[in-house]
Amino acid sequence: MTHPIFPTQGLYALVDLTSLERCGLDPIRFAGAVIAGGPAVVQLRAKGYGARETLAMLRRLVPLCRQANVLCFANDRPDLAALSGCDGFHVGQEDLPLPEARKIAPGLLAGVSTHSQAQIDEALSWSPDYLAVGPVYPTASKENPDPVVGLDLVRWAVAQAPCPVVAIGGIDLARAPEVAAAGAVGAVVGALLPDGEDMAQATERTRSLSCALRGNHP
Repeated sequence: MTHPIFPTQGLYALVDLTSLERCGLDPIRFAGAVIAGGPAVVQLRAKGYGARETLAMLRRLVPLCRQANVLCFANDRPDLAALSGCDGFHVGQEDLPLPEARKIAPGLLAGVSTHSQAQIDEALSWSPDYLAVGPVYPTASKENPDPVVGLDLVRWAVAQAPCPVVAIGGIDLARAPEVAAAGAVGAVVGALLPDGEDMAQATERTRSLSCALRGNHP
């Protein structure tokens, strides 16, 4: 089996269960619509949900991603990533340090969130498969977001990192071209959500953002 390679451009789509519950949307139906739009990566973010429920959701999500040749990641939980057959996992500053998390899920792709030059330097010493930097813009998808860092930190990270950089926080279609110009993959949550239950809208928004974050016109 070929080891997957993390993309250097495109859309990193976050399926955030808290946001979907707030909107009354079915997570798997929404994920299927997003995958149909051609993202490079899909991550399940299930903060506040139990391990059993999160694992069950991942086990439904992984085959959808695999069929579409889209990488599937688990947020926070390297153990559930390994159990469900994900391609990788993502950890933040309050989660297990990357070297420890890799002991739980060896062989999986791994990324880490950073919010400052010092955190970037530390993360790079762990040789992540990708580095997430942000929030680049104000974001409403987290209850207690970190301070906005702007694109300058993203550009600095791109210049320093031997791995792909993912810009996180507040990215929408209007902001996607400058994220792509900075040399980063774009992670998106809220901009993918449809108005109501029209999942075709989620697919189209994913497709448009994917094109813009590859430096193409939708």
